[in-house]
Amino acid sequence: MAKILLCVSTFVFLQFLPQIKGQNLTEDMNMSTLLTKIFDGYDKKLSPNYNKAGTDRVVEVTINIYIISMFSISEIDMDFSLSMFLRERWKDERLVYDDVLNLTRLELDPSLFDSIWVPDLFIITEKFSEFHEVTVPNKMVHIYPDGTVQYSARVTGSFFCVMNLRRYPFDTQICKMEFESYGQTTKNLRFKWSNEPLTMGKGIKFPQFDLVTTETYNCDKEYFGSMSELAFPCVGLKFVLERNYAYHIIQIYVPSILIVILSWVNFWLDCTSVPGRVSLALLTVLTMTTQSSGARSNLPRVSYIKAIDVWMAACLTFVFLGLLEFAYVNVQSRVLNRRKSVIQFMRHQNGGKSPSIPSSDATNGSIYNECSDSEGSKCSPCFKTLKGLERGRAIDKVSRVVFPCTFLIFNIFYWIYYFSGTSEADNE
Repeated sequence: MAKILLCVSTFVFLQFLPQIKGQNLTEDMNMSTLLTKIFDGYDKKLSPNYNKAGTDRVVEVTINIYIISMFSISEIDMDFSLSMFLRERWKDERLVYDDVLNLTRLELDPSLFDSIWVPDLFIITEKFSEFHEVTVPNKMVHIYPDGTVQYSARVTGSFFCVMNLRRYPFDTQICKMEFESYGQTTKNLRFKWSNEPLTMGKGIKFPQFDLVTTETYNCDKEYFGSMSELAFPCVGLKFVLERNYAYHIIQIYVPSILIVILSWVNFWLDCTSVPGRVSLALLTVLTMTTQSSGARSNLPRVSYIKAIDVWMAACLTFVFLGLLEFAYVNVQSRVLNRRKSVIQFMRHQNGGKSPSIPSSDATNGSIYNECSDSEGSKCSPCFKTLKGLERGRAIDKVSRVVFPCTFLIFNIFYWIYYFSGTSEADNE
């Protein structure tokens, strides 16, 4: 009985085997036939609506961007870098097919990418860019039954971003990306953004900027001269970037404020402490100069004045004025010593007697004014009028108040001016 059942099963299997193989062969043949039918007589050198007239001739291309990462924004190079999926969608009626295989779309093999017409889109603001080809070309082409073509490619590059740094580091910049057709005019081609023009990957952050918002716009270009005023389709995308200035406050502004305050310590040192005051004054000036150079080392050489330039110049001025104040005080303190030396010399010449003083010299406060002969006595009223060392000490006392108050007033005007500006981007 077992042998009979085995023989019957083998017979039935052999009867249905050709049908199963034929079904697989038919599906393979249908897919191959479908692709052959689609591309039979297809000429990629012609646009999809080349045989139509008027507005029906225009091919409408919808653009969408998915940003994988934005990893660099450079002020000195005036550019920004990102990696993205550039997606385009258009309708080509020559690629319409019957979906007999119940396929949502045809996913073309990379070997067929060069077989279809693709818009000649390029990025105007591109500095340099490249397609990815590891491990295969990172491109995708899908064809839908109604002839809609979905094209996608992974692109990484750097793009121009002309920045206005007048308010640096409290600036807001607008970086643009503009997509234009190189050879097709608006009579044959039209670009537009999709309903969701831009999507971004999760976790995209910038080291110095916050992405405030993005805006899309139309930028059809008209070129004159030899181009006979032809208009080329163009769409653009704006990235509104607001600089995060916390880094600059910590690394530049706070240290420079401390250096200026350190220069005021000179006003509390005695006028006769020349080595200490000289060392402190020169140290603060040199440190401020180094700080100023470091703050501008990563910035382009522009012809206008930036906010950081105003700040560093003001701080350097305060420190330098502190050095000049010490020089003046030091001169005043040395005047009295010179006069005492002259009087002692003249007393020695007169045998210990005070020298006689001409009336004209007394009137002008000359160093020859009378001094008492008693030991340990003070100089005559002429030295009280000149007040060499006392004048220096008085100047120090005034400087202890004038310098901090002036620096405080400068800070009030500086911060109010640069934080009360309009919300518009500086390079718009």
